Amino acid sequence: MLRFDMNFLYTMINLIVLAFLLKKFLIKPVTDIMEKRRQLIEDGLKNAQNAQEDAMKMKEEYAQALGGAKEESVRIVEKARKDAKSEYERIVKEADARAGSIIESAKADIRVEREQTMSALQSEIAGLAMTAAAKIVAEQTGNNPVSYTHLRAHETVLDL
Repeated sequence: MLRFDMNFLYTMINLIVLAFLLKKFLIKPVTDIMEKRRQLIEDGLKNAQNAQEDAMKMKEEYAQALGGAKEESVRIVEKARKDAKSEYERIVKEADARAGSIIESAKADIRVEREQTMSALQSEIAGLAMTAAAKIVAEQTGNNPVSYTHLRAHETVLDL
């Protein structure tokens, strides 16, 4: 059966010392290294998660900024269109006003020229009528010519 001799006692003491030494010099350092690695992996995962969250926040900010820039560009384009339309309308009104004044000026010039032409024609017709009348009177009175100046003076007196 079991015998307890010294050999057995030495083996047990050696085994206990070996277990203690293994625990102190092998298991504890390996456990510490494994704990450090576990902590390092946890920190890496935590940092990666924080970086991913920061990246998502930045992406949202960029999306909002891009949306704001698009809205701003649409607003700028609309303002430019309104400004261009108002400038177009101003130019058209100004051109209409100029055209109207040119037309009125041309009408006034035509009216003045027509009056001058009518006056000149009336004078010429009157002169021709006077000359014809002078010739007729000269023929009827026996070649006593009536001067044009005399007839013109007579016409002026009649006009008054």
